Amino acid sequence: MPRPRPPYLHKTTSRHGKTVWYVRKSKVHPRIRIHGEFGSPAFMAAYQEAVQGKPMTTAPRGPADSFASVLHRYRASTEWAALSAATRKQRETVLRPILEKVGQEPIRYFDKPNIQRGLDRRRDTPAQARHFFDALAGVLRWAVAADILPADPTAGIKRPRPAKTAGFPTWTEEEVARYEAKWPIGTRQRVALDVLLYTGLRRGDAARLGEQHIVNGGIVIETEKTAVVVAIPMLDALRTSIEAAPKGKRTFISRADGEPYTKESFGNRFRDWCNEAGVPDKSAHGLRKAGATRAAENGATEAELDAIFGWTGGRMAAVYTRAANRKKLAKGGIKHLVQGPTFEGGSV
Repeated sequence: MPRPRPPYLHKTTSRHGKTVWYVRKSKVHPRIRIHGEFGSPAFMAAYQEAVQGKPMTTAPRGPADSFASVLHRYRASTEWAALSAATRKQRETVLRPILEKVGQEPIRYFDKPNIQRGLDRRRDTPAQARHFFDALAGVLRWAVAADILPADPTAGIKRPRPAKTAGFPTWTEEEVARYEAKWPIGTRQRVALDVLLYTGLRRGDAARLGEQHIVNGGIVIETEKTAVVVAIPMLDALRTSIEAAPKGKRTFISRADGEPYTKESFGNRFRDWCNEAGVPDKSAHGLRKAGATRAAENGATEAELDAIFGWTGGRMAAVYTRAANRKKLAKGGIKHLVQGPTFEGGSV
């Protein structure tokens, strides 16, 4: 099978018939030319520089088996390129401080005792401990596959469990109605809510959704986080909201000047609109959860939820269908709590 192309990497042919590769993250970003043979370590290293927007060191000074040298090679690998942009960014925040502290140490420095000590130092922040483990394990397991290490030192180490939390709070129907009352059809703020609620897209995907994603009257978009293609009909409620509001230059959700939001700036702005509508402590992700809850309670199957929300395997969908089924069963079964008439010492 052909090798999958990494995100944001495009190919064109010059007027001389030569294949040219370049990175362009969106229409608002410049093209960055990538030189070298496609898939080679040098090519992938240049690709990573372009995607991250931060020049990487060319070849770290020091022994070939140092953590810095191994990390450099790992960043140029297809394994690293296959990770989503969000995952790479998250892992960079973990790996850069390690690189600065022990970059010249041999890769064998990361044995089980040292890894466990790193986890223990992060025991009060379970999320950071998990990110530390995942980022380091990615490098070390690649090093084993590349015959740099004889065995995986993370084998047998228990991956930290996530802290028990409900996560982002789910919107209630009353809160949705309160936001709609504050921001009626025809406002940019209402378009933001309707795009999130009637597509189920994550914040970053919702912020870049535009006419370019409308195909035969429906929405087709490759999700940024998982690279899953979501293809869903456009609901009439969403179409009405978009057509009534001021038009963005490239996206349905836009700033007052028509320019698109970045993922982070949209999330912050949406929280402001929620606060103004009297819906504090609510977020774009909480609205995605509300959409999944609404769909499940209206009878959507796990396969349908996977297709709408870009999930795979049914695990996340099952969370919502189980909750919906429990609610229906409780509604139907509550009558059994009432003591009925009795006869001969028993219940009717």
